[in-house]
Amino acid sequence: WEGVRTPLSQAEGFVLLGSYLIGTWMFNLMPASYYSLEGRANPAHVAAQLLVMDALQTLAHWGEHKISPELYKASHKPHHRFLNPRLFDAFNGSVADTVCMILIPLFLTAKLVHCNVWSYMAFGTIYSSWLTLIHAEYSHPWDPLFRKLGFGTAGDHHVHHKVFVKNYGHLFMYWDKMLGTYKSPLDVDKFRKDI
Repeated sequence: WEGVRTPLSQAEGFVLLGSYLIGTWMFNLMPASYYSLEGRANPAHVAAQLLVMDALQTLAHWGEHKISPELYKASHKPHHRFLNPRLFDAFNGSVADTVCMILIPLFLTAKLVHCNVWSYMAFGTIYSSWLTLIHAEYSHPWDPLFRKLGFGTAGDHHVHHKVFVKNYGHLFMYWDKMLGTYKSPLDVDKFRKDI
């Protein structure tokens, strides 16, 4: 139960994210289209949100590592105490890390991709589930297919936690391949190849 209890009780996890979602909704900070109950989830809008969010999150992640040692120590280093992350470590880090890597990209994604509430909820469900799954301490049956498609897997993210300077992307490895920072889990020495 510790794996569930710890992230739920920390401000940087679900408390901060929940407050953001409630605040942006209640204070009408989202584009007007997000308040529309018309239609249903649009797969193209959901895909666009996932791609934009991950591109922004990748840049923020890279920036936390590269801009300055002080920024890294204050923001992202607390999350890197997990050298072998577990499923529930996805939302466990620091307030600064959550703001930089989740809340700011989430807000910018909403401003860039206008959609209805159903597409936003579908995106949020997929995004949060996927972010959790890439922190799993085991592989998933779909990982070989995901790796071929350039989608992020638990193995890809475990590489980042092992070597720190590779695989800054979360949902997609496209950005790392473009930046030259991708490393396959199959190419890492002393690494659990089954993740």
